[in-house]
Amino acid sequence: MRITIDLDATVLEELLRLMGEKKKSPAVSKAVVDWVRRRKAREFGRLLREGHFDYPLTNEDMEKQDA
Repeated sequence: MRITIDLDATVLEELLRLMGEKKKSPAVSKAVVDWVRRRKAREFGRLLREGHFDYPLTNEDMEKQDA
């Protein structure tokens, strides 16, 4: 999907450098994908810490299965 956004030139140059890209569109796309991935991981971690998932196995049980 195409969109138009305004970015500060200095920020855009830094983004290109950090993303290892020479073109703006791939750099912005990578940055957005990375942001979404990190945000979802943070939310998942919060849900884990708050006990929203019930895992019946202990760490010891899981290590036995890996052996």
